[in-house]
Amino acid sequence: MSYDTILTVMAGRDQDKQPNAASLAALTAAETLCSVFDAHLDIFCLGLDQVHAGFYYPDAAPQVFKDAIDRAVDSARAVEAIVNERMRGSTVRWSIDTAVAQLGGVSALVGQKARFSDLVVMPRPYGDDAPPDTVAITEAALFQGSAPVLVLPPGAPPELPPRRILIAWNEGEEALDAVRRSLPFLRGAETVEILIIAPPPSGRDAAEPGSELSQMLARKGVPTKISVVAQTYPLTSDVIKQHTLETAAEMVVMGGYGHSRFREAILGGTTRNMLQDANIPILMAR
Repeated sequence: MSYDTILTVMAGRDQDKQPNAASLAALTAAETLCSVFDAHLDIFCLGLDQVHAGFYYPDAAPQVFKDAIDRAVDSARAVEAIVNERMRGSTVRWSIDTAVAQLGGVSALVGQKARFSDLVVMPRPYGDDAPPDTVAITEAALFQGSAPVLVLPPGAPPELPPRRILIAWNEGEEALDAVRRSLPFLRGAETVEILIIAPPPSGRDAAEPGSELSQMLARKGVPTKISVVAQTYPLTSDVIKQHTLETAAEMVVMGGYGHSRFREAILGGTTRNMLQDANIPILMAR
């Protein structure tokens, strides 16, 4: 398995006539990975129309909608022009697709693009530095596109591919899918660690936690070490983040949204908490 097509999405609202720094860093990282894996880079430029029909009197709506669409088209074209200039002279194979969408149509558009991609590279969706509507785009790639998403921390693009990878393992289907989707990274890493936090005493591999996953990866040419740790913090995400610091991990592989997106958004969860404070890349799948 390898990554043959890598996608990144760059969105602009009415007021944004150029991609922000986080989106450009994600583009740089995606370009680097395409060079490493000899993959094709797909760049999807989105102009977002933010108008809500219920906010206007009926007679005003047609002109309001037209103006909003015009602004979204201008934004998409501006982003596309900047990306074209940025990619001029690149040594990787790349292409641009540009579209305009209202908020309700983002999931379908991004999901369709992500369905035919092996990996989606996006900036962190939460925080003051997050590009417009990255939450909706990231979730669309995961849910509608069924694609793995590599989420990058803010700042300069990280060193890729990573040398030390941490697998956050909980025996869930989402975590197993993330492991399978991350094999190109795992095979190239120097160390791969399987982290298991407070395993249940009656789990499938309770006698030897993580042994089945370790065996599966060994047969694929990925030697691993297993670390079983206690729940030393109330939040599982805090245990994972602390372990990444102690081991100098350069990437976390984990399942995304084990609970419903609504519950994660309202109450929080491991996925949301990890993405809010991530300072190293996180590869998620479900």
